[in-house]
Amino acid sequence: MARWWRPELGLAVVVLALGVLVVIGTLDVSAAASQLGLGPRFFPMLVGGAMVLIGLFYVVDVVRGGHGDPEESEDVDTEAPTDWRSVGLVSGIFLAFAALLNVLGWIVGATLLFFGLSVALGAEHKLRAGGIAVVMGVATYVLFVHGLGVTLPGGVLSL
Repeated sequence: MARWWRPELGLAVVVLALGVLVVIGTLDVSAAASQLGLGPRFFPMLVGGAMVLIGLFYVVDVVRGGHGDPEESEDVDTEAPTDWRSVGLVSGIFLAFAALLNVLGWIVGATLLFFGLSVALGAEHKLRAGGIAVVMGVATYVLFVHGLGVTLPGGVLSL
């Protein structure tokens, strides 16, 4: 492998490639603009375009010799081993959400996603986390369906 290759360049290329994929995938979305004048393409295109720009700038920076600074936060132990349990829980929760979204619907699925992630990442007050998860699930549904005109699955609540 060449000397110029570094992990930072790998990350820069991944960010750039994901941005391009988001932009290309968003071109297939077809729906009318919402009452706010923004259609379902707006935010994915904004995020994809930002990822492309950031990826390009990052690639240029790394190729010109830039590198990431070591973490200096007082609450991060760079010598600590990876918490594979948390990585597995978070990955499993996201996979379960993706697999069950059409069955459960957005509100129930997103509520379980938000609650599961908060508990997996150490929420101490589970009742409060559950309440916040319900509010987030309903709020995101209302924002996307009524604000942006995006159709989300109703699932068990649409019966």
